[in-house]
Amino acid sequence: MVKIKTCGEQYQIQPSFILPYMRGNTDEASNAMFLLKFNVPYWALAYIFGKDAMYWYRLAVSLGHNSIVGTTVKSGELLPENILADEEHITINGKKSYIATTVAQECLLGAEVSRGCGDEDLKEAYMVFKEEAQDINPNYSPVTVNTDGWSATKNAWRYLFPAIVIIQCFLHAYIKIRDRALKKMQSLFKEIGDKVWDCYKATDKRSFSQRIRRVKQWALKNVPDSIMKEKLLDLCSKCSLWIRFYDFPKAHRTSNALDRLMKLMNRHKFSHQGYHSSVEVTNLNIRAYALIFNFAPSCPETIKKHNGMESPFERLNKFKYHENWFHNLLIASSLGGYRNQHSKTL
Repeated sequence: MVKIKTCGEQYQIQPSFILPYMRGNTDEASNAMFLLKFNVPYWALAYIFGKDAMYWYRLAVSLGHNSIVGTTVKSGELLPENILADEEHITINGKKSYIATTVAQECLLGAEVSRGCGDEDLKEAYMVFKEEAQDINPNYSPVTVNTDGWSATKNAWRYLFPAIVIIQCFLHAYIKIRDRALKKMQSLFKEIGDKVWDCYKATDKRSFSQRIRRVKQWALKNVPDSIMKEKLLDLCSKCSLWIRFYDFPKAHRTSNALDRLMKLMNRHKFSHQGYHSSVEVTNLNIRAYALIFNFAPSCPETIKKHNGMESPFERLNKFKYHENWFHNLLIASSLGGYRNQHSKTL
């Protein structure tokens, strides 16, 4: 480790093959850290790789101190214009909390614990994503955000980025209909589903509006009074929300890209049987998982599909610092992933 002094600041230059604070060898730790992507218990890591469970726990949680956006996105030009946001429900010591999650381009770019799901709580949680992104580009403002329609989520994003366009998830509207379909109405529900997704496939605003009107007329005549019918008519009444997508064809029309990553976070939550430490440590734990996901190699089929690019980080930035994924993460997290905030470690 070498110390240098420049511009009145003192920094440390350390090699990536040694873990921070000389806690071990990076190559030896990388396989154990890779298994955390799949939520292998810490005691199991200790059983296979040695040390003890707390060693691996502390090493993993320490990653959460880094900026997720700054560590993952290495150029202001790569900051996403179209993002997705939602909240994952969790418990911390038995108390309900939420993870304000931001996703774009296959990466988890925001994962912040929120004690509540109201306007002020979510503003505070999503503010972390804004601060980390604007540390890279002070003028950054996403063009669109896809949400499930929760009013506090929409209010938070409008507060943080006043010019942002809210794209409400069409899939969530369909799911509300599906979840209200009674067994005796399954055959009718299949017909409803076909008509709803036929609307989704419309190629322009005019065609979409026409199809929605026809579905509404058909529903009023053919669907018996039920909660399922109410949800179908509710979908039809929100035509003005659905057609926003046609002005932003690169925006996310459904939350599929976010839901896939939130399923992984849900498994992380399940493997911990709820979280049992403080809110602050839980937050570091979840942020660390986000970084591990962004940098750890994907499955062989996905790597082959993307011409050998192994991780979400590499596919986003089109390069990698090192062949070993954990080296890659440690190098990318230089200065804690920040550009304009002072840190003592390079």
